Amino acid sequence: MPPKWADKADMRVDKVKEEIAGKDKSKFLTFLVFLLISTALWFLIKLTKVYTTTTDFTVAYTEVPTSKWISTPEQEVKLSFEADGFATLRYHLVRPQKRKVYLSLGEVPYRVEGGNTYSYSTQYVAEKVAEWLDIPSGSVTVNDDKQYFNMEELQSKELPVVVPLEVKTQRQYLVYGAPKVVPDKVTVYGPKNVLDTLTAIHTATFQATNASGQLSQTLTLDFFGGAVRSEQVTAEVVVDVEQYTETDIEVPVRVTDSLVCRFFPETMKVKCLVPIRDFAAVNAASFLVLADTAQLHRLQPLLDIRLERVPEHVQIVKTEPDQVEYLIVN
Repeated sequence: MPPKWADKADMRVDKVKEEIAGKDKSKFLTFLVFLLISTALWFLIKLTKVYTTTTDFTVAYTEVPTSKWISTPEQEVKLSFEADGFATLRYHLVRPQKRKVYLSLGEVPYRVEGGNTYSYSTQYVAEKVAEWLDIPSGSVTVNDDKQYFNMEELQSKELPVVVPLEVKTQRQYLVYGAPKVVPDKVTVYGPKNVLDTLTAIHTATFQATNASGQLSQTLTLDFFGGAVRSEQVTAEVVVDVEQYTETDIEVPVRVTDSLVCRFFPETMKVKCLVPIRDFAAVNAASFLVLADTAQLHRLQPLLDIRLERVPEHVQIVKTEPDQVEYLIVN
């Protein structure tokens, strides 16, 4: 066992080591604080200085006249700007493809230079870039005084408006007739090769559930991802939903020939759904069933019969029979 004085000596050595380590740590922390302060002051001095930056900005055009088309809707414009370090740093933190400003042709005056070429003062670009950078407009200098762009006249075509329906009705209710659309036609503008392929303009889908009465919605028009355009961008759509009832109607079989015939059976049984509002007006005379005259002249034993006329809004569920026997009377 070591003597007690040896233990006390070890304790004094450990205490000295702790004091030295504490002083070293304190010195290091003091150094670190001063380093951070000096670095911050250096950055602050640098950021308060004014820098000149030369760059490209993308100009995108909006509010192009409906009857016109810009072949290059985005253009690169060379410019320079003077700004403090804060604004310059913000600029460099934005990816190049995001350095874009929007110029409205509804607000910027432009003039015809000849043919399809137009121009406007680049001062408008400078103002937009300055707004984007949050610096005075006088701090931005565009290389050219004018910016040129090509804008062509589009072809026009009037097309009907078609409404896709996804209407789920209550039991015993059905959609009554076609949707009423205002406007039912629109004039669209686009390249001729695109317009030649179009037969209609569709709205967004008219959707409804548990419907039992008149429905109305304002729907946007689909211009094929911008391939065409129109001054009319929406349509008012009204869809009637009516209660229906099922009924059976016996319709006489007829021929268009001058021959007089008797048929067996004499009628076609038509099972159909009729709107309540039209029920009183729908009867056998509202339908027309004809036998096949060509088969009649070939004296075939059975004649095909078909339903030739159905009242508007009536929906056929089932018809029978499909053929009849006959007897020529004269």
